[in-house]
Amino acid sequence: MHPARYFAPAVFFFIGIWAGTGKAEALADPFPAAAGAYLVSVDGTPRWAHKPDQALPPASLTKLMTALLVLEHGQLQQVVRVSAAAARESGSRLGLRPGEKMRVAELLAATVLHSANDACHALAEQVAASEPDFVVLMNRRARALGLHDTHFTNACGHDHPEHRSSARDLATLAEFVLRRPEFARLVSQVEIVLYDASAKRRYAIANSNELVGRYPGAIGVKTGYTRQAGKCLIALAVRGERRVMLVLLNAPDRWWTATAMLDRAFAETAPVRAARHAP
Repeated sequence: MHPARYFAPAVFFFIGIWAGTGKAEALADPFPAAAGAYLVSVDGTPRWAHKPDQALPPASLTKLMTALLVLEHGQLQQVVRVSAAAARESGSRLGLRPGEKMRVAELLAATVLHSANDACHALAEQVAASEPDFVVLMNRRARALGLHDTHFTNACGHDHPEHRSSARDLATLAEFVLRRPEFARLVSQVEIVLYDASAKRRYAIANSNELVGRYPGAIGVKTGYTRQAGKCLIALAVRGERRVMLVLLNAPDRWWTATAMLDRAFAETAPVRAARHAP
């Protein structure tokens, strides 16, 4: 068995429970044209937002719920046999073949970092009898977490009229799944190497989140894109004791927008140092 690099020791930052302030509170909106919807929080407290409760297509940000259910189900070392349905998945893929065998941990890494729909589908079938049965579990978990603007129709984030979520719900979901150390370590990796169960096939993949490894302090979380959803992103950056998370839905320039939001959030909330006076 090859050791998975993403389980190497890494600094794990305490992840607090999302401290939402309620939908009634009006938040400042300094980036009104940056995205269809967004939410920026500092140390768990919402700071800026634009239509944070509007239900929109979340694309592959959906995979946070898939990852949560997989982690809660456990059995990361279990070997999964890839079905023909999983291998036929469209969009971003790892290139799995029908009948190929791979550990749950490897499939999870491909799902989260590479946004691989074939790996995602295989995980759904591993947890439940089928993807439709898995979707039932996704919606049940969403209700339990209080995600009132969220409804799933598939495990991977494909466009569908009834597949939707909001920036606030996705922030809540991200905060919750980041409490799992395995997930927090995984999304902070720049690149990893995966192997199938036979160790004959090797997959080298890079994190689709371009902030990780480039933006100072960036340690996650997930990207997404479909034609209807546009470019989506959940980003998390930590500097010292300051922690900034943002959710972008349908953001045409997501990397520039995310960088500008993170820069401003850190600048405006930087600790004030007392001036030194000459004796």
